[in-house]
Amino acid sequence: MDFKQIIETAGQYMDFAGVAIMVIGAVVSIPLAVRGRNFPQGREGPERQSVYRQYRQLLGRSILLGLELLVAADIIRTVAVTPTFTSVGVLAVIVLIRTFLSFSLELEITGRWPWQKEDRASTAASSA
Repeated sequence: MDFKQIIETAGQYMDFAGVAIMVIGAVVSIPLAVRGRNFPQGREGPERQSVYRQYRQLLGRSILLGLELLVAADIIRTVAVTPTFTSVGVLAVIVLIRTFLSFSLELEITGRWPWQKEDRASTAASSA
């Protein structure tokens, strides 16, 4: 087995792991949401969230993790094989699309952009 085959195999395993995390996350999220697991609500207050909202948040988190692994697999395969302008361009488009999806999911789950931090002072003041 040469280096390219090893890297290609590693990329395939990363692809499999990314898809598996999304599928397993979708299945495991159902009983967790139905059971009524509570999550930090931020501005919504301490009341419990609906099952639908909890399921969306859990599913979104598993999709985010799966997307990260899929991006890593694409990078591994593109960098390991002799990169051409075409393969790097295709990788750039794939990474841009997946990054946009990740940002959109993060905004949907938390209600803020990934680079925005939760203001702890205002959270503490509102709970007092």
